[in-house]
Amino acid sequence: MVLDHLILKVNDVAKSLRFYTEVLGLSFEGEDPPFSILRVNDELTIQLAPFGTGGGEHLAFSLSRSGFDEVWKRIRERDLPFGDSFDGVGNGKGPGRERGARGEGASLYFFDPDRHLIEIRHYE
Repeated sequence: MVLDHLILKVNDVAKSLRFYTEVLGLSFEGEDPPFSILRVNDELTIQLAPFGTGGGEHLAFSLSRSGFDEVWKRIRERDLPFGDSFDGVGNGKGPGRERGARGEGASLYFFDPDRHLIEIRHYE
């Protein structure tokens, strides 16, 4: 079984599209009203839904080491608050080390424009 897509409620689709494409490097695949589709990989898309949200979702993305370093660089270039743990966003520390689906790895946490908690990680 493989997760096919995820619907993520957002407040401002344009702002979220910029964040997910410019910071995380996801590709925008177009509109399928009411959704805006982002490609995560060959098997998974995120469908941004303009339904409004108070935030609070958690999305964890596993990247290659070089992909992780590229995203972390963009986070720092944009002065986005980050942290080494899920409850440490803003402490400026990182990456931390936590368990994920494939064991322990380096992880870094930050928020998207709607205060959904985003985690990037890589396994060694």
